[in-house]
Amino acid sequence: MSDIEEHRKKIEEITLEMIKLLKTRTDVAKQIGDAKASLGMTVTDEEREDALRNQVTKLCKEIDLDQSTALKFLNLLLNESVKVQSDNKQTHLSMFLKAKALEEEGKKIIHLEVGEPDSNPPEEVATALEKVYDKGYGKYGPAKGTTELRKALAERTECEFENIMVCPGARFAVYLAITTLLNPGDEIIVIEPAWPAYKDCALNAGIKVRTIKTTLETKWEPSVDQINNAINENTKMIVLNYPNNPTGKILPKKLLDSIIQTAKEHDLYVLSDEIYEKYSGHRTKEEWKVKPSKSILTYGYEKSIIAKSFSKSYAMTGYRIGWTIAEPSIIEKMSKLQALSLTNVSEPIQYVALHALKADENTEDVPIIERIENWLDSLVRTAKDIGLEFIEPDGAMYLFAKTKYNNFDATKFSEKLLEHGVAIAPGEGFGDYKEFFRITAINETRLMEGMTILDTVLKELYE
Repeated sequence: MSDIEEHRKKIEEITLEMIKLLKTRTDVAKQIGDAKASLGMTVTDEEREDALRNQVTKLCKEIDLDQSTALKFLNLLLNESVKVQSDNKQTHLSMFLKAKALEEEGKKIIHLEVGEPDSNPPEEVATALEKVYDKGYGKYGPAKGTTELRKALAERTECEFENIMVCPGARFAVYLAITTLLNPGDEIIVIEPAWPAYKDCALNAGIKVRTIKTTLETKWEPSVDQINNAINENTKMIVLNYPNNPTGKILPKKLLDSIIQTAKEHDLYVLSDEIYEKYSGHRTKEEWKVKPSKSILTYGYEKSIIAKSFSKSYAMTGYRIGWTIAEPSIIEKMSKLQALSLTNVSEPIQYVALHALKADENTEDVPIIERIENWLDSLVRTAKDIGLEFIEPDGAMYLFAKTKYNNFDATKFSEKLLEHGVAIAPGEGFGDYKEFFRITAINETRLMEGMTILDTVLKELYE
């Protein structure tokens, strides 16, 4: 018994010493983060991380320690470094909050920073809102969503009812998938530029993010070699988002086929964020530039999770409703956490969403998507006139661009532009793209006003 107590005391001493070392390591990581920020460097350094990984692997062999356990522990430490070094990063959301604060002070702001359709939801939504109270909706319901809505969504996507779960927005579907399917220390691959929530959800769950950086020069296309090089024994998931936020990129079919094949070979989950699926190509005055986005659903891969939403397609951002498509076993895991977190999605909102689907059958009104496609086309033309550098988006509702000026800092420019009443999203929120910024296509009158101010401020600062 005395031996057990002696060992326990030793364990306690070692644990407390590890905590002290963690504090020291975190302080040093913060100092490195401050130095990186002052030099304009990105937070994550994949090469240094890989070099450290190799050292850990070598040490494990020397001291006869399980390599998998050590690498998961390393991933947790690396995540902590990323967290403390990312505190001051400016994203579309941080700019939105700053813009809203200025509006509360009475300042007029043109919002080009958030992905919010500048349009009201379809008339069917207004009608459903009027009826929802009288129809008695507003009770507790199934965690996976009402049977009526799930069946309607299953019919729309040509899949089984059991493969559908309703969520409070696609963001929560992403959170549920990452949190329930992966464990702390596992790794996830994210192709950048990317919506920041993928990284944030992973970091929150203790999951290590391995980024694949794409560039303007490669037309925002990753290579299969890049993906293969990022995969190791801890890799469990790859995130896809096409049409892409922020670039509007849609991957060529052959490349997408290769990525899915790679995921199958390595038994990876594929989390596909498809909230912009209907925004596949945009209209010009001459013709439709159509480059259809291929849903991951068409591959029939049992480890795929598809996130969809009413936010963009039906201009219902504030209603907070989306859905996910996956195998019933995956749906079951996700629904358990959803039930624990929020019981169920608001029943009245599910009723309204059900009726929003009927808007697709109404051909009298100009669809929301068509309006945004036209506004995106106007944004592209204006950006070309200004002289911005970008790849013309295949879809979505954004332009991801940089200027011709050397040493351009889009974060500082975004702050300055906000002082003049225009909010844009700095590129650093989407990865290592500090010279880029994202502009959202909105109502043409305000869009043109915002772009005129952007051009004026740009010339004042750099010419």
